[in-house]
Amino acid sequence: MRPDWNVSYFKPDRQGVFPAKNSVEFAAYLQTDKECGVILYDQQGVEHRIPFQPQMRRGSLYGLRLEGDDLTSCTYNFYMGDEILTDPYAHEIRGLEKWGSGGRKRRETCGSLAHHEFDWQKDEELMIPVEDSIFYGINVRGFTMHKSSGVKNKGTFEGLIEKIPYLKELGVTGVVLMPCYEYDECMVLEEPVLCPYSSKSSGNLKTLESVADTVKLNCWGFQKGFYFAPKAAYSANQSPVLSFKKLVREFHKNGLEVIMQFYFPPDIMQLYMLDVIKYWVMEYHIDGVRLSGFHIPFRLLAEEPVLKNTKIWCSYLPEEDLPVIKNPVYRNFISDNGNFRYDIRRFLKGDEGLLNQAIYYQRRNPSEYGVVNYIADYDGFSLYDCVSYERKHNEANGENNRDGNDMNATWNCGIEGDTKRKAIQELRLKQIKNALSFVFLSQGIPFLFGGDEFACSRSGNNNCYCQDNEIGWVNWKNNLFSREVLSYTKFLIRLRREHSILHMKEELKVMDYKGVGYPDISYHGTEAWRPDLSYIGRMIGIVLSGQYAPEKEDASFYIACNMHWESHKLALPKLSRGEEWIKLSDTAFPAAYWEMKADILKEEHPIVTVNSRSVAVFMTQKREGPVPRKKGKKTSESKDSI
Repeated sequence: MRPDWNVSYFKPDRQGVFPAKNSVEFAAYLQTDKECGVILYDQQGVEHRIPFQPQMRRGSLYGLRLEGDDLTSCTYNFYMGDEILTDPYAHEIRGLEKWGSGGRKRRETCGSLAHHEFDWQKDEELMIPVEDSIFYGINVRGFTMHKSSGVKNKGTFEGLIEKIPYLKELGVTGVVLMPCYEYDECMVLEEPVLCPYSSKSSGNLKTLESVADTVKLNCWGFQKGFYFAPKAAYSANQSPVLSFKKLVREFHKNGLEVIMQFYFPPDIMQLYMLDVIKYWVMEYHIDGVRLSGFHIPFRLLAEEPVLKNTKIWCSYLPEEDLPVIKNPVYRNFISDNGNFRYDIRRFLKGDEGLLNQAIYYQRRNPSEYGVVNYIADYDGFSLYDCVSYERKHNEANGENNRDGNDMNATWNCGIEGDTKRKAIQELRLKQIKNALSFVFLSQGIPFLFGGDEFACSRSGNNNCYCQDNEIGWVNWKNNLFSREVLSYTKFLIRLRREHSILHMKEELKVMDYKGVGYPDISYHGTEAWRPDLSYIGRMIGIVLSGQYAPEKEDASFYIACNMHWESHKLALPKLSRGEEWIKLSDTAFPAAYWEMKADILKEEHPIVTVNSRSVAVFMTQKREGPVPRKKGKKTSESKDSI
């Protein structure tokens, strides 16, 4: 060991590495009866082994403090007998900086002791209420790698910063980043192991090359990794720590939250998961996490005071933990909205027996936690592929099309894959807009995966985890079809953000609990107030009453949904005097039509024709000019007025 370094020992009370300007503390969990300690690698590549002292440990947690010059330029590992381990608590990892350079061999890794000062510029947590949130999913590399992305730093955190103006214009409130903690994209776990952090091959890992003739890369990151370190290959600068902090700071400046996705395999300990999430919240100021994997510590996360203002999105929440999960100050726990993705897909293509389920999902908004609505995500088909493919086409993955989900609940509108037939293209466009309508006009949190807002395709691949190419990248195409989808997406987001009745804080009760003569949400059919909720029902009129908006009275909305292959008539309920229905949009027509013209329905009980497989949106507005007087002696409003 260098003579200018001073070593001391202590009994630690928490695990991790804590670098400062001229010192560093190591607290390592090493359950062994062999000699163990720290290996330091200086700039000249010389190894310095410093053993832990068995008498200076707490349980199996060893503590060592090192003081001296040039420590921040060193890297380190732990040793345990003849085994060399990379610290699972390392804040920065060296050895994985170049994307996809591992090939057949596992890359050797080590932790970095670099100490980075960063100016957060008075950054504060945004804490956007769950009911006001609109999530947007991003794969950091795939989002900007395509030549059409128009960014300088493709596939990086800096590339995402360049896309902030686009995200603001789109209108989303936060991004959900797929795993961007450090992991080796050239490796995949063969089976769960308790200690996968060896810097040398342990035999429990295999290269993805071993299951195919050519090297495949794990572009999604759903494998065990170094959870405390941002991914170096996603950084355009030398320090991924500074790159990610700058990303969060710049997103926050523009009113955008940053939510990180983590995958925890079965052998990851729950306390370790808690440490990981707390670290990213405190060190990187992230606004939330999306958790995938096994044994998620719901209660630990709910009881942790540091995380009370952090959004925590899980695929489900256990009923027995709901009393602990409920947060009276800030509703921060979030769950998928049941089987929304697949049931709404089936409803869109006209399957029977789904109308009741569709309207339940549309209004569902529990008081204990938020729910997320989406039809497409990183896994499965993209939104465009949902209306273009019925069967998966994963041959490019090298697994004989055996991987991926066999049941997609999708409809190709008549032809499998791309086509130039105008009628099918028009039907697909309408179905995409119908799907977007269900996502953004439902009460839960809308989630849109990057590229779906302009109909990006994955060529029918529903498991493109290894497609580091145009299949897995977002193609920022600009044609008439994509512009139409993008225009309608922006319309829905703008409408949702401008009208609180479309995203209420509490679940609508289907009751007149204000005593105003009509409920907060009601359902209608060919006759007002009489919906057809039978097994073969495929159409519904949904009224959201603006009288129930939380702060000030909002407009009322009528959402006319017809998923039948024939046109049908629906009745709009009667309005109070001085109001009229105005038609805002119709998925059967292009956006340009509604930008120039809106139909005003002045009849007391208007009957409207809803085109086949389409969704139309109506809104109330004040009637212009004198209000016509009613005939007859009756002076009070009828019971079916709204």
